[in-house]
Amino acid sequence: MTDPQDNELTRGEIDRIIMMAWEDRTSFDAIRTQFGLSPGDVIKLMRSEMTANSFKMWRKRTQGRTTKHEAKFAKTDSGNEQRRFRAKSQRG
Repeated sequence: MTDPQDNELTRGEIDRIIMMAWEDRTSFDAIRTQFGLSPGDVIKLMRSEMTANSFKMWRKRTQGRTTKHEAKFAKTDSGNEQRRFRAKSQRG
């Protein structure tokens, strides 16, 4: 596992990763595709950037959630719906 700080992420990129990680419908795979961070890297980043209580609340929400893991989501989804990788606030 690589250290997220080694990737020299900008403050804007870190904020975007946090926003994506908080979104229920954005998978860890989408974050990996966009920023090259593994789920473990995202967890480390979230732990370092958030308060302890916020981190615990986030981990409780994301653990076992099928939408945070693309492979699990594909097994439960009908396959007809297109996955969303961007927040409403993201341009493009």
